[in-house]
Amino acid sequence: MSDLRETRLEKARALEALGQAPYALNFAPSHRTAALQQAHADLPNGQERPEQVAVAGRVMTRRVMGRLAFFTLTDETGPIQLFIERAALEAAHPDNPEVFQQLTTLTDAGDWIGVHGTLKRTDRGELSVRVHDWCMLAKALQPLPDKWHGLADVETRYRQRHLDLIVSPHTRETFRRRARLVSAMRRWLDERDFLEIETPVLQTQAGGADARPFETHHNALDLPLTLRIATELHLKRLVVGGFERVYELGRIFRNEGVSTRHNPEFTSVEIYQAYADYHDMIELTEQLIATATREVCGGTVIPYQGTTIDLTPPWTRATMHELVQRATSLDFNAFTSRDQAATAMRAADLEVPEAADSVGRLLVEAFEQRVETFLIQPTVVLDYPVENSPLARAHRSKPGLVERFELFIAGRETANAFSELIDPVDQRRRLEQQQERRRAGDPEAQTVDEDFLAALEVGMPPTGGLGIGIDRLVMLLTDSPSIRDVIAFPLLRPEPRGEG
Repeated sequence: MSDLRETRLEKARALEALGQAPYALNFAPSHRTAALQQAHADLPNGQERPEQVAVAGRVMTRRVMGRLAFFTLTDETGPIQLFIERAALEAAHPDNPEVFQQLTTLTDAGDWIGVHGTLKRTDRGELSVRVHDWCMLAKALQPLPDKWHGLADVETRYRQRHLDLIVSPHTRETFRRRARLVSAMRRWLDERDFLEIETPVLQTQAGGADARPFETHHNALDLPLTLRIATELHLKRLVVGGFERVYELGRIFRNEGVSTRHNPEFTSVEIYQAYADYHDMIELTEQLIATATREVCGGTVIPYQGTTIDLTPPWTRATMHELVQRATSLDFNAFTSRDQAATAMRAADLEVPEAADSVGRLLVEAFEQRVETFLIQPTVVLDYPVENSPLARAHRSKPGLVERFELFIAGRETANAFSELIDPVDQRRRLEQQQERRRAGDPEAQTVDEDFLAALEVGMPPTGGLGIGIDRLVMLLTDSPSIRDVIAFPLLRPEPRGEG
């Protein structure tokens, strides 16, 4: 046991000996600190107000100077100074002449305390609570990180998020904005008669996306299961059942690598609207994201990693073919075979993966290599190859393509939408093709979901579908460079532990 921890334990025992529990049951604050700061902003320097207040929070700093002490107390809304005067405390506790010494010697930075008192603005202009009474709420046995340096090691910040939140106002603001974003998006959808309906996390087979699932087992049923990789197929079955506007905002699990923009467990919202197509979903996406951004950031023009991003609708729209041709001078519409496209790509210094076995798949490769990361301002990329979009409807006028768009902002995919494929015969054929790819060794290819196909055969109305990655959107709205910055407790490899 460290000497520091033992010292703090001794203080906890001393509090118990005085009849004050080091871990209280409750406390009733009358105000939060930010409300006090706002309500008494007009109090002149050196003046006091007799209003009785009660505040609670964590002690962040302590200065004891003879018969005076100054603590900084912080609650969820911000800090306030405690003005602790020996004479005032002793006058309020005539039966305890040691009250000032107890407060100043038995507390440490990191402790949670509650105080009662009146308001005073010091001669230096600091609004303070003039303390008349105090109690320990929770004695901290470990010290806080250095308040000037915080947690310099990024991985330590992720592993010990509680400490990161204590010392970093930016981290706290990031998660406040995340919460406000989710609320704003739900509110916008609810006001437009979309119903949020929960779908299963445990599924008998993964579907709705190209991804490798996490696998688990149901002991009571002796049943192998996967964690969902998308909510798409179940939400579409709800549309078949008669719900015309549905969505779900929840966690998705994909057994993939980790990077600044990928996390195996992430949050998305999927939205389905009957009688709509992908053009309708573009407008829905623009309005939903712009409205939520205004609520969270106060406007639609925001900074991101040194660049100004303008989310004001309408956004730039271009087809994948157009964007690739601008970037590479290659016209994929002119290629009649995979070999022809591959030869042209090599001549343009583009990589040609063996797994990209068609002109359409090579088009997507060229897009990812030369276009994607340069789409900084919001750009709607339209009309994808059918090979890469097994759940999207065939394009109404462009053979070999589907009615699909993806939204890119700051070089990252942020949203994905289709005119949904509702023809059960075509859908079966496409899923069977995917299943063949899986049998050939692609672990991310989809399989044939008979339950979903059976639902489609009952009849699904024309439908537009949309998925938005919440984590990436939060990254944008909080100026965060990594997805781990916006996930409260990202998955990390366990730290090695020495033998006891």
